[in-house]
Amino acid sequence: MHMHDINLLAVVAAAISAMIIGFVWYSPMLFAKRWTREMGYDPNDKAKMQEMQKSAGPAYLGSFIASLVSAFILALFLHWLHVQSLELGLLVGFHVWLGFVATVQLTGVLFMKQSMTLFAINTGYQLVCYLAMGTILAAWR
Repeated sequence: MHMHDINLLAVVAAAISAMIIGFVWYSPMLFAKRWTREMGYDPNDKAKMQEMQKSAGPAYLGSFIASLVSAFILALFLHWLHVQSLELGLLVGFHVWLGFVATVQLTGVLFMKQSMTLFAINTGYQLVCYLAMGTILAAWR
């Protein structure tokens, strides 16, 4: 399935990869406890944690839609730049993250007075997502 030489199945796969990365990144295996504390939640407050989990459905849906948009726009960049290799897919993914994601998130953190640890967790997740999406979109043309 192609639109303007964009492989829409690759876009969906890239968006799904971002969700999978998020499930692992923010799981107890990696950063769940630290992220929870940095967000100001008490991981031992079971009621609050259950309340947060109940409202996760709409957040996951919104996150998936945002991932679809990000993957599609990244696919457009790769198309316009005539990217033909995984290395260039990674490089474009990195530069999109650096120029548009990291800078915007840093500005938000500075004005909201959030911790640099929270910035590192959230922005690190986005970096891994953009590298994965760049790889998938460059490989599956």
